[in-house]
Amino acid sequence: MNTSNIKKYAPQARNDFIAAMRKQAAKYGITADSILPAEQKGDLLLIGDQVFPLSVMKPRDKLIKRIQTSSFEQTIDYIAYSWFNRLCAIRYMECKGLLDHGRRVLSSADGSAGLPQILEECLDIDLPGLDASRVAELKLDGNKDEELYREILLAQCHALNQVMPLLFEQVSDESELLLPDNLTKTDSLIRDLVSSIPEEDWSDVQIIGWLYQFYISEKKDQVIGKVVKSEDIPAATQLFTPNWIVKYLVQNSVGRLWMMAQPDSTLANNWEYYIQPAEQTDEVNAQLKQLIDVRISEDGDTLNPESITVLDPACGSGHILVEAYDCLKAIYLERGYRSRDIPRLILENNLYGIDIDTRAAQLASFALLMKAREDDRRLFSNPPKLNIVALQDSQPERLEAFSQDLASTGIAQADLQELLDLFEHSSTFGSLIQIPAAFAHKLPDLESKLNTAAASGDIFSQQSAQELLPFVQQAMLLAKQYDAVIANPPYMGGKGMNTALKDFAKKKFPDSKSDLFAMFIERGFGWCKDSGFNSMVTMQSWMFLSSYEAMREKLLSNNSLVSLIQLPYDGKGPTAMGISFGISVSILQKNKINGLIGDFDCFRYFELTEDGIPKQFPSLNERNVKTKPDDFKKIPGSPVAYWVSDKVREIFETSSSLNDVADARQGLATTDNNRFLRLWQEINFQRIGFNIKNREYAQLSEKKWFPHNKGGEFRKWFGNQEYVVNWENDGQEIKDNILSRYSYLKTPDFVAKNQQFYFKSSVSWTAITSAKFSARRDFGGFIPSNAGMSVYADNDTLKFLNSLMNSILCDAFLKIISPTLNFGAGDISKIPLKVNETNKSKISYLHDEAIKFSKIDWDSYETSWDFTRNPIIRTQQPNLEQAFNTWQQQNTNAVAEMKRLEEENNKLFIEAYGLQDELTPDVPDEQITLTRANREKDSQRLVSYALGCMMGRYSLDESGLIYAHAGNQDFDASRYQTFPADADGIIPLTEMHWFEDDATHRIQEFLTAVWGKDTLDANMLWLAESLDKKASETAEDTIRRYLASKFYKDHMQTYKKRPIYWLFSSGKQGAFQALVYLHRYNESTLARMRTEYVMPLISKMAAYANSLETAKESSDSAAEIKRIEKKLQDLHKQQAELSSFEEKLRHYADQRISLDLDDGVKVNYGKFGDLLAEVKAVTGEK
Repeated sequence: MNTSNIKKYAPQARNDFIAAMRKQAAKYGITADSILPAEQKGDLLLIGDQVFPLSVMKPRDKLIKRIQTSSFEQTIDYIAYSWFNRLCAIRYMECKGLLDHGRRVLSSADGSAGLPQILEECLDIDLPGLDASRVAELKLDGNKDEELYREILLAQCHALNQVMPLLFEQVSDESELLLPDNLTKTDSLIRDLVSSIPEEDWSDVQIIGWLYQFYISEKKDQVIGKVVKSEDIPAATQLFTPNWIVKYLVQNSVGRLWMMAQPDSTLANNWEYYIQPAEQTDEVNAQLKQLIDVRISEDGDTLNPESITVLDPACGSGHILVEAYDCLKAIYLERGYRSRDIPRLILENNLYGIDIDTRAAQLASFALLMKAREDDRRLFSNPPKLNIVALQDSQPERLEAFSQDLASTGIAQADLQELLDLFEHSSTFGSLIQIPAAFAHKLPDLESKLNTAAASGDIFSQQSAQELLPFVQQAMLLAKQYDAVIANPPYMGGKGMNTALKDFAKKKFPDSKSDLFAMFIERGFGWCKDSGFNSMVTMQSWMFLSSYEAMREKLLSNNSLVSLIQLPYDGKGPTAMGISFGISVSILQKNKINGLIGDFDCFRYFELTEDGIPKQFPSLNERNVKTKPDDFKKIPGSPVAYWVSDKVREIFETSSSLNDVADARQGLATTDNNRFLRLWQEINFQRIGFNIKNREYAQLSEKKWFPHNKGGEFRKWFGNQEYVVNWENDGQEIKDNILSRYSYLKTPDFVAKNQQFYFKSSVSWTAITSAKFSARRDFGGFIPSNAGMSVYADNDTLKFLNSLMNSILCDAFLKIISPTLNFGAGDISKIPLKVNETNKSKISYLHDEAIKFSKIDWDSYETSWDFTRNPIIRTQQPNLEQAFNTWQQQNTNAVAEMKRLEEENNKLFIEAYGLQDELTPDVPDEQITLTRANREKDSQRLVSYALGCMMGRYSLDESGLIYAHAGNQDFDASRYQTFPADADGIIPLTEMHWFEDDATHRIQEFLTAVWGKDTLDANMLWLAESLDKKASETAEDTIRRYLASKFYKDHMQTYKKRPIYWLFSSGKQGAFQALVYLHRYNESTLARMRTEYVMPLISKMAAYANSLETAKESSDSAAEIKRIEKKLQDLHKQQAELSSFEEKLRHYADQRISLDLDDGVKVNYGKFGDLLAEVKAVTGEK
């Protein structure tokens, strides 16, 4: 259904209802901050300076008590939602014509948001408790419509309470007190409800679920991603299930059970998402027949529809139960039941629902009643008893009081204690609570005794029995066994679980503790009869992740995976449930059927409509298969890789694995990357230990920082070498921090993992990726991380593994082992190995060539610590244009050669594994991970290199990094003869040519130094055109504009918001800007900037202003005068900005700020206030 109107209305409605309830509470002296005392004066009640009827006192006291038990916010939120629920329910009923009196309660007779029809025709209305004479009196008065309508609305709620007591609780309580005033006004909550959602949207009871989802959507956004309090679990985990998925779950569990028992039934023809079971062997059919025969024998000679039980243990708004109603109705009709008898039978015998959220249970009850009411208009005359419960928390501390009150009933105190202990945390553990078998046997007797007590004349015994009976009902529903357990259980990983829930998960569900949904899958089998189905829509992670391996193996060994649909998340396009992760919809049967062939299918985003519904069902793709789940165990970790061919399964089953020849290991988790990791460019280069062979040598080197494999973007063969980690003194500071942070650890080795492998040669990969898998070789000297894990072996083996891991085969294998794009060391260890000795030398050669091209590419850019010279200059061509063209051709040739190498590598591995029928060696161009030549980007890089030469970072006379020390110490100007480095590491970037050593002027000098004076103009023009030259600009203007306005953004991007050339800026007017080289900054830099640049610029601007004034006075042209005035206006703004900047600069210069480069750019950049540009982007401060 179209949910756009609901999505727009419901979140705002929540805010409006809460605001209205707050306003009503304040009217009675109750706010979040205080509660005013109330004083009885005869038949009046005084609250502050307001007078109310005495009848207000009792509901007000109840409201206060409720607030004191929970909180003001929770109470207001609950009552607001209760009224939202009630009004939505009434709106649905009036739109469907389900109210007995036939009048509309919220809208006009014509359906508009005008005066309610029931108010217009109130003299003809008969509702329980509504005084006809008072109605007449108020109506005839003419000015009492508001008061009259309030009474009619409450009477309607009272009348519906008889039918739906859970949803329409007795309203003569605190919730009635908070019903807002002015309900008939044009801006009332009721008018808004009627006008915001078109009547046609109310035609399907699904609307109730969608209203619920969108009503709590803002609350969900607030709590998601945090540790969730018990009261917020419903909001954090609520997710409405799409109709087609619900149909699939119901039709292939309830429907399948019926078809097993009644093979000649024709009902399956009408079930659009029913999967015809695969053809089975005689042995499997015999097992299935025995299973259904045992179930039928419970009922006699045939399966009795009245005995089929369906549980939704996380029923939410009842969507699954409503669909189960339709399926069961068809079953009853086929069996020949009278239509009028069916609704009550289904509600009382077949359907069971449990939730931790009372509001959800209310909606589920309502949805089922509405469904049944449409089939039996007399249903409300004798309301059915529903099996829907909202789990309530018990109070074990009241055991003694209960025991005393029930002393004469014969109930053992131990039984009461067990009952209370079971449900102490119902609102947290929900349906996952397990009822011990011995206690379950006692429940009927306990219920009988409590019912007797509830009917006795002893008021204390009555009250205690009535309080305890709901807990017995909870226990009985949780202890019962069902034919089908169908659910969209809550999704919540360990990070969201509060302490109580996390401890409960570890203790009760050790194999599935990673997420609530997995615990529900495991718990589901406990509710199932032997022939029962456990059908759930959950995250797909249980199918693949190693954290669910034990659960998976237990499930595949003890239960049957009958049918499954996978809905992977590809990061784009429509999704079935509107969420950003993969989904599985699974039909599991409790009993293990050996040799069963299951049905599997997959729908990717392009196979779904915009609404997330399959365009064709079943699909026509290669993953619509019938296969044996027993075969999943042939692959290490037993992933549910249903699409895998027999050939690939054989490879996994018969081959050795990577783990047999190498060690795949997780690396260092620093526990505080901000403190212990740096991009290598941030720090004193002399403090980095390169090419270290082992930990002992690292300690002796007295270096602080060491290369760190941290993963990074999709890049094959070589590269992503950007980070260094503080491992000074064998990582002492990190280790101390670990033990301080995790005081329960006796050694830091649990976090600083696998230290014996540090600095050894390896192949590393990125643990979590959003793209394809890729691996990179290093040749020793690195510390691995938990994000960039590594595999260790001898050199020849590493060559082979790097080639395999960058092949198309590895990608295919990892899609089986870990399709979630999360690649742990355990996953990599499972990659199957088939070594063809004849191809080994070829693979080695291809590897070396691929490494060569990838390393040349990586080292062609400044972000490599082995960068030598800009690749355009490296070509040694006579001018810039020819140099770029040559570089571009070299780059194109390298990409083509890399493509050839990779495809040859793929071919060798495909042949070795015998997968020629399944894989092709082709590599798409976009998967060749060499950087492409690009005129604009390469021109920007050339400018950056030129600035590096100006700063003294690089030199045209020597290759590689020249100066990246600290504080300008040991700076040797003699190393820059061809193109002298700047004397102070301060380069002005100004919009006008104020200084001889400004960046634009020095770019001209740089181009001259590289290509000579004769080609300068052509080179300047080519460079300017590359940097988006405008028609009205000279080449110098364009380059000046680029440097002043865009260079720093590019620099920030290149250096990942850790710039090495810092932009000091006077502000938006651009009066003064200068780059300062981080490694040459010292305590006197700011003073020098002020005296050498800012103070002279103030004088130059003043002189320029005077010359403009003179020019203005001597001009006869109005247009010229106007132009000069505009220039003067802009100049005065710049002068004001510069003056302010000079004051701030002097203040900071006087402080003589020093930098410790070990602290990193993020910390050091924040020491200069707003003298620097992009402070928030660099420091991360808001």
